[in-house]
Order: sequence, then C-alpha cells, then structure tokens
Amino acid sequence: MTEQTAAELTEDIRARLLAQPELILSDRDLMRALIGAREAEVGENVIDIRGRAMQALEARLDRLEAAHESVISAAYDNQSGMNTIHRAVLSLLEPTDFEEFLENLDIAVAPILRVETLRLVMESGGEVPEPEDGSPLAIAPAGTVARLISGGRRMPRGDDIVLRGVVRETLPFHGDARAPIRSEALLPIDLGPGRFPALLLMGSADVGRFNPAQGTDLLRFFGQAFRLALISWLRK
Repeated sequence: MTEQTAAELTEDIRARLLAQPELILSDRDLMRALIGAREAEVGENVIDIRGRAMQALEARLDRLEAAHESVISAAYDNQSGMNTIHRAVLSLLEPTDFEEFLENLDIAVAPILRVETLRLVMESGGEVPEPEDGSPLAIAPAGTVARLISGGRRMPRGDDIVLRGVVRETLPFHGDARAPIRSEALLPIDLGPGRFPALLLMGSADVGRFNPAQGTDLLRFFGQAFRLALISWLRK
C-alpha cells in the first residue's frame, strides 16, 4: 500500500467518524482506548476528570443493564408462574364428582404445579378413619391443622400461607412421595362457620422450591380457588 493510498484511507476513516461519531461512542473498547491514550499523554500527575466521569458512567450503565436483565427475568418467571396456576385452577374445575376431584389432585394438579405431593388435610371432631395408602385426602383429629402449621414451634405462625423446609410433623401426611420431600407449602383453608379448618399441603423434592423469602400471591390465588371448589363439593 503506497503512502498516498494510506493517507486517502486515513482521510476516509476520519470523514466517516466525523459524519457518524456514534460509531466510537457506542463502542466501549474504542472509548477505553481513547481515554487511556489521553491519560498517557497528560501523564500520571494529571487527573483527567472526563476520563473518570466516563468510567463512572460506564459502571453505572453496567449496573442498569444488570438491573434491567433482572427485571425481565423476574417478569418472565412471574408470567410463567401465573400460567401454571391458571392451568391448575382450570384442572380443579374439570371433575364431575368429589371422588374424581380428589383423584385429580394427584393425577393432574400436582404434575401441573410440579410438586411431588399434594394432600388435602381435613379435621374431624369424631372418629378418625384409618388413612388410605396413596389417597390425597387425610382425615385428622381437631387441632391437627394448627399443629402442622406451627411445625413444632412453640408459638403458632398464624393462618397465612407457610413456605419452609419440610418438618417432622408433616412428613407422615406427605406419604409415599415419588422422591424425598425437602420443602413444602402449607395453604390453610377456611371452610366457613361451623366447619373445622382444612389444609392443602404441597411437597417438593427441591429444597429451594418453597422458602419464606418467596412471594405467596400466586399460591394465595390458587388456595382461594381451591377453597371455593372444595366448599361447592361439600355442599352437595
């Protein structure tokens, strides 16, 4: 390449950059190189405020991009979770009798929710029948729901949804799960005046599936839909 050709090429590059300065501004590597060249030119004893400002802005941009990606990921997870809950609620409405409603919990609803166990615990003030192997329904003595919610603690944790690692008190109610249960969700069910409380118990083999730091809005919606479906069957 001749000197004339190189000079023409340099002039062409210069003209393009003057016409489109965003070509440099949008390229972080080029901006770092320019700032580095400037700092090398002025020497170590001189601080280039513009260079420091550029570095601060770049760090801030990195944080904003990370936050943006986090928001998008959370929105996607929330949308996915909402779709899952909607499918589970629709599945609750399909059975045509109470026995089918109970069987559907294990056959269809549990796989939709991606949990190993889904059990309905109902209290009784009378004689408690022997539990049936593999049945999603467990009849228990009065006071059982509060005991399961407290999970061995001295003070009860109220009647709100509980997300936690599995505890000794609930293990018998999970029964023979497809995999060892490591975390669980407890959804108290208020069946109305004159009725004993009930509990919807979910179990997962994933230790991080249910934990107290997670939100409960979607599970609360599912619990409310389940409550209405259960009450409708109990009235028949």
